[in-house]
Amino acid sequence: MKDKFLYIILSLFVFLIAFPLILAFIFSTQTPAEIFSYPPKLTIGSAFLENYKIAWQKYHLGKYLFNTIFVAFFVTTGKAIISFMAATAIVYFSIPFKRAIFLFILFTLMMPTEIMIISLFNIITKLKLANSFGALILPFLASATGTFLFRQHFLQISRDLLDAVKIEGVNPLQFMFKILLPMSKNILAALLLIEFVYVWNQYLWPLVIIRDNSKQLIQIGLRMMTTGQDATNWGVVMAGAIISLLPALLIFFFLQKYFSQGLAFKSEK
Repeated sequence: MKDKFLYIILSLFVFLIAFPLILAFIFSTQTPAEIFSYPPKLTIGSAFLENYKIAWQKYHLGKYLFNTIFVAFFVTTGKAIISFMAATAIVYFSIPFKRAIFLFILFTLMMPTEIMIISLFNIITKLKLANSFGALILPFLASATGTFLFRQHFLQISRDLLDAVKIEGVNPLQFMFKILLPMSKNILAALLLIEFVYVWNQYLWPLVIIRDNSKQLIQIGLRMMTTGQDATNWGVVMAGAIISLLPALLIFFFLQKYFSQGLAFKSEK
């Protein structure tokens, strides 16, 4: 009886969390009249295909999706490589002020892009990278979160492994990419998912640094759907929002197993 009650409570919370997404999907199939009807119509509307067709063709969501996937690929790949190598150096290499360096990296976690946006804009402008994909990629190639995740994972690996590879004559690059990397696939998948979603949701920085609409990202594309009109067609806007969710949902679907395992740190005794 207790288990059934617990399942009911959990199911209720799942429904409450998913309700905004369900509502967005329902609205994405409705005409403006159906959306604003009273009482609200919570069934599939009569403009299903039309709304998605308008969102895709009239507002060029395909172009924005391609741009975002392109930027997200290079950012997440760069973050994964740099974070992996930085954590390896911090844990396994003898470098001066190693602890202070790691603390400084953690400190950067408390500095979101928003508070650095003016100085970052000046730097990118002086490098003549404004209004380019480089401006969307280069400032975000380093990741304090990724370095932290890899470091915590490496600290759980027995130090006997390092002694063994030294005896076998394995060089540092072989140790990193043939031993550590295969042992870190869960952490790598978790990091890729976290950073992909981070890039996918970027709004303020692309809005500031990109002037050419053909180079904009998906979140700015969604914003454009609500401007320049006498009356916003919220059914089309919701259709665009649902389309924009699909790549991130697919990535999460394929990596969810590794994502859960990657964040489940277990301390060794």
